Amino acid sequence: MIERTPVLNFATHAILIFGLVIILVPIWLAFVAATQTLQAVNSAPVEFWPGDQLLVNLAEAWALSDFGPKFVNTLIVATGVVIGKITLACITAFALVFFNFRGRVLIFWMIFITLMLPLEVRIVPTYAVAANALTPFQTIMDWTGISWLIKAVSGVEVALEWNLLNSYTGLILPLVATATGTFLYRQFFLTIPDELVEAARMDGAGPLRFLWDILIPLSKTNIAALATIMFVYAWNQYLWPLLVVTDRANYGMVVVQLSDLVPDQLTTGGGTPTWHLAMAATLVVMLPPIAIVILMQRWFIRGLINTDK
Repeated sequence: MIERTPVLNFATHAILIFGLVIILVPIWLAFVAATQTLQAVNSAPVEFWPGDQLLVNLAEAWALSDFGPKFVNTLIVATGVVIGKITLACITAFALVFFNFRGRVLIFWMIFITLMLPLEVRIVPTYAVAANALTPFQTIMDWTGISWLIKAVSGVEVALEWNLLNSYTGLILPLVATATGTFLYRQFFLTIPDELVEAARMDGAGPLRFLWDILIPLSKTNIAALATIMFVYAWNQYLWPLLVVTDRANYGMVVVQLSDLVPDQLTTGGGTPTWHLAMAATLVVMLPPIAIVILMQRWFIRGLINTDK
């Protein structure tokens, strides 16, 4: 039992308030900078109260960044990543829990270990695969002699190629695998009583029907929690879109586009940095993930603490 005393309550609230201040102060400073003129934002001392140029700065930042199509691209990619991660994690966990086959524990731990391998660590091989997604199949055919046999029989040289660069597929597919989602689904599926599985089997429900009609409705809070986490993750992607997309006019992402507004001496030519526009654009980019987290907060918490399972 947790002991409740005035001293502990005060200390707990003090820690929470301190953490909240640390989180909110940078956001407040960005908001204040976005409401000021070019001269005010670069003057000293730093202003802590907002000005009256917010709408002007937002309009100018939106026009300079060409955010319209970039927001559409980012929304498409984030939605695709969320759907892909939820689907793949659900099916993988379903197979690991409800199908008895050799090596399933080993497979789960191999998946779980990938939590220690972020995208930045595997960025080079991932990019090589995205440049030609059929390279592994080409390699297998070359090693097994199938390519040589086809060329010897038909005279046709096999050269498999599927370029995923500068495409929504290339932006989405390398990000859909998720050890976190698989772990969350597996832990929930392990709480399903065996009696429910036996009852579904006695009623003639096959594996897919059991998954669709029983498990997915029961795991809606898990879906909401995972969708919230993965939407924010996909929306804030920077390194992968920066590498895989060279055609920014058609496939640019908002976070990558935001970096172009961050002023430095090279882009400003030694002039005054336009921090007010950069901060205004930052506020615009922050709004969708914040809105998703606020709207999904109740479901997100329920999905993590398993209150209704």
